[in-house]
Amino acid sequence: MRKTEKLILGIILILTAYSCSNKKNLNSNNTIEGTWKMVYAEINENDSLKIKDLSHTSFIKIINDNHFAFFNQENNSTNNFYGGGGRYTLNGSDYVEVLNYTSVEAIKNHEFPFTILIKGDTLIQTGLEEVKEAGIKREILEKYIRIK
Repeated sequence: MRKTEKLILGIILILTAYSCSNKKNLNSNNTIEGTWKMVYAEINENDSLKIKDLSHTSFIKIINDNHFAFFNQENNSTNNFYGGGGRYTLNGSDYVEVLNYTSVEAIKNHEFPFTILIKGDTLIQTGLEEVKEAGIKREILEKYIRIK
């Protein structure tokens, strides 16, 4: 192999490795991967807007390179715990969760499409949750902060 061919091959390998390592990044400084705590949530359903009371509960979402998990529990209590998780895809700001693990059969393996935006240490997730079999049709807006 000639020197020029080796140089071109080296550049291609470096660019390929760089693009693979950043495949989940929304931009060069912000990645969806991490642990997130919900700080605000609103649900618009049947012409009614509800703001989720987070003063007595903790809702955490953990996202790795291809899976997510979430759990919610009352603070200082073992009551009202729930959780779920599954696979996700991310294409730009289009984020789709497939809920593979849940105790609610009607939403198991359902795809939930969202739009996400990351601003610094804040993740904003919006979208329409619709599952006809479960009678669910609601717009959500959730804001999370990154836990370090």
